[in-house]
This record gives sequence, structure tokens and C-alpha cells, in this order.
Amino acid sequence: MKIPIQKAVVLGAGTMGARIAAHFANAGLPCVLLDIVPPDWKPGTPASDRNRLARNGVEAAKKSRPAAFFNAALAEKIAIGNFEDDLARCAEADWIIEVVAENLEIKRNLLARVAPFRKPGAIVTTNTSGLPVHLIAEGLSHEFQQHWAGTHFFNPPRYLKLVEVIPGPKTSPDVMETLREFCDVRLGKGVVVAKDTPNFIANRIGTFSMLNAMRLMHELGMTVEEVDACTGPAVGWPKSATFRTADIVGLDVLVHVVKNIYETAPNDESRERYKVPPLVEEMAKRGWLGDKTGQGFYKKVKGEGEREIQK
Repeated sequence: MKIPIQKAVVLGAGTMGARIAAHFANAGLPCVLLDIVPPDWKPGTPASDRNRLARNGVEAAKKSRPAAFFNAALAEKIAIGNFEDDLARCAEADWIIEVVAENLEIKRNLLARVAPFRKPGAIVTTNTSGLPVHLIAEGLSHEFQQHWAGTHFFNPPRYLKLVEVIPGPKTSPDVMETLREFCDVRLGKGVVVAKDTPNFIANRIGTFSMLNAMRLMHELGMTVEEVDACTGPAVGWPKSATFRTADIVGLDVLVHVVKNIYETAPNDESRERYKVPPLVEEMAKRGWLGDKTGQGFYKKVKGEGEREIQK
């Protein structure tokens, strides 16, 4: 039996969290977007400033290109708050989706705080790019784990069609049916059910392809531009190809995903291919993370959306 979803709470107002909330709003689903209280907030400053990070997430989504909202007015469907003052609002949600940092303990600690407020029967999912779904909810109640799963959206979530749905060991069939239908019919996604293996399906394949392209670029003496020309529409892939995709996703995310596969898939026959190239490691250390920092394999230049090669 499907579970009605009429309201959502999104935990985490970073790039992905805010844009997932925006796409919920696009689908007519009211939601609440929560994040931490800013570390620099002090008593005596406006109480509303405690919601600054969530507010900034919505504003960034309104300004993002490509546009996260069908119409900027849809942002009114998103209420904002913070983890200290507003976690009780999780009781309003039929679907709570956690989109915080890719850190197992951070996710586990937040869910433990959410559990007392969650109403029975509400679905809770994590938007992780590859952390073990079963470990994130480990130790929580049986009823919680029956309504627990992974829902891995891809950035930007309005435009990238795929969403991976990953059941935990106790996830009920009703929850899986609800998520598959809602993501398909309401959110317009192509739903793939994945096993709870390191980095699931898309990131396992995608990072292998990306790392292989980087290896061949070095061996053949090619440039970033030449690789993207060969690995985009010319072979039936999106125009973001290899390196533009890395900039969109974020080199920090790429590094995390690659290291996660290497560390958690010791018996993979291609494990040695899952090593972070020295160039990517150095770029990440310098903070050249792609679009989120304005500098990656491509560098922002004058004119919205334009890029030039990072020399």
C-alpha cells in the first residue's frame, strides 16, 4: 500500500539539499528546509539570522544556472529553519530526506536527533553518493528502519533524470513502492533500484569512466578540452562530458566517491583504477573544486555560464 506524501522536510541546505527542496516545490510539494545555526551566530543578533544558512540555500537555488525553480515564486513553498530550533517540524513530514555532509557519523547523529520527532509511518531517506545505507540507520528502531532507504539524486536534481533508490535490510515493500512511484510520477525521475554496495551503480560506473579518461588523457597527451570533445555528444553522452561534469559535481565529491570505492571494495577486480589522480588531489587541496568555488578544470570568466580552460 502506497504511503501518501503531502509534505517533506529536507535536512541540509547545501547545493544538493536546497536544489532538492526546489524540485519538491516545482512538483507542488510544500517542504521545510533546515540547516545548522551559523557558527558565528551570537546572542543579541537577530533570531532570524539563526536560519541564515537555510535562507542562503534557497537564495542560491533561485539564482542558480541552470534554474533550480520552474518559477522563482515557487520558493514560497519552502519554509526555512535550523536544527536547533526547528527539528520538531519533522513531525509534519511524510518524507524526511537527509542531505548533509558525506560523513557517516554526522548523518547518524542527526538521524538520532530526528527520530523522536518523526511521526510513525513517515519515510526517511538519505541522499548519499555511496555511504552504506544500512549503517546510517543502524541502531534506530525497527519501525524507523522499515521506513528507511537511500534516495540518491544527482546534481542538478531538476535536470538529471536518474534517482537511485536503495533499500536497507528492513525497508518495507510499501516504502519502496511509494518512493518509486513518487519519484517517477511526481518528480519526473527515472528510478533505478540499487543494491547497498559501495557507491551503488551510477557513481561506480561514472567514476570508473572518468578516471579512465584521465588516464588516457595523460598517456595520449590530450587536453581537457579535447577529452570533453570526445566524451560528450560525440559518443551519445551529455555535453558536460567528463571534466565539465567533474566541475558541476565538485572535485571534493569526486575525491570522496573514488576513495570510498577504493577503501570499501577490496575485492573489486578494477580496484587499482579507483585511485585519485595526483592532479585531482592537488586541485582539491588548493580548493579548486569546480563550479562551487568558481575554479576547477574550467574557470569562470565574464558572461554567465561561460568557461575557459584552467591553465
